[in-house]
Amino acid sequence: MLKIAVQMDPLETININGDSTFALMLEAQARKYELFVYSVDTLSLESNSVSKRITARGRDVTVQRVQNNHVQYGEEKTVELKGFDVLLMRQDPPFDMGYITATHLLEQIHGVGKDKVFVVNNPTSVRNAPEKIFATLWPEIMPPTLITRDVKAIREFRAEYKDIIIKPLFGNGGIGVFRIREDDENLNSLLEMQFAASREPLMIQRYEPAVRLGDKRIILVDGQPIGAINRVPQKGDLRSNMHVGGIAEKIDLTSRDKEICELIGPALKEQGLLFVGIDVLGDYLTEINVTSPTGLQELDRFNNINSAGIVWDAIETYLK
Repeated sequence: MLKIAVQMDPLETININGDSTFALMLEAQARKYELFVYSVDTLSLESNSVSKRITARGRDVTVQRVQNNHVQYGEEKTVELKGFDVLLMRQDPPFDMGYITATHLLEQIHGVGKDKVFVVNNPTSVRNAPEKIFATLWPEIMPPTLITRDVKAIREFRAEYKDIIIKPLFGNGGIGVFRIREDDENLNSLLEMQFAASREPLMIQRYEPAVRLGDKRIILVDGQPIGAINRVPQKGDLRSNMHVGGIAEKIDLTSRDKEICELIGPALKEQGLLFVGIDVLGDYLTEINVTSPTGLQELDRFNNINSAGIVWDAIETYLK
């Protein structure tokens, strides 16, 4: 029987019919695995001259697909994480220094064997693959893209491509995404506001009209695609993220989708990025989501598969 630790945001507040972590926990429980859940805020490293411990404070848990009664907890306790077989790192971004610190702690115990816990995804690779920047390793399959804080460079990019999208480099869920057309007079004010609030660069991309037909989320497990969903923006909104009201639709993988997956899949597998969701807009890759990808339950409903089971099958192959 495997012992599973889940590092996540509050389990009480999730949408049990849409949350991918919940699907993974249900499948783990069906396989008779033991489940322990904790918040990243309780993650700790203790060290002295004779010992070092990576610990977390949380609770044993059982889950069920019953609305408003989906979780039952045991008593709170502090545990050493090296006592688990698998750790799912599933807290949502933002990808900030708190997130980065967690990867530093977990990489010290990541692995297979004595005093190790198999972390999904590999924390070192998660830290080295910020989702929007990671995708730029394959510029041949991306739309024209600029990452910068340089206002002059942003103005020149708009002058070249006319219609652009501006988004926070480390944001998530479609928050803070703007479309700026050639004649839009708000660019300077928007940049002033963004850079007054943050020292981080922005990502700027050419606007792709294909977004009106949907933004495809493709799920890859151990470098191989297992299916896709299409996320269509609501009328009056350019964002297709389900967090902001995007509607999920059934869709099949195209030959272009398969080409993109074949190109990036080996790198994902090599880096231990076992559960990944990529975003494809028309013919272009826009993001590679490695922190806490979503879409499993929607994929199951449309394709009648057990995507969480596919994830756990892949994890088990590394533990043998």
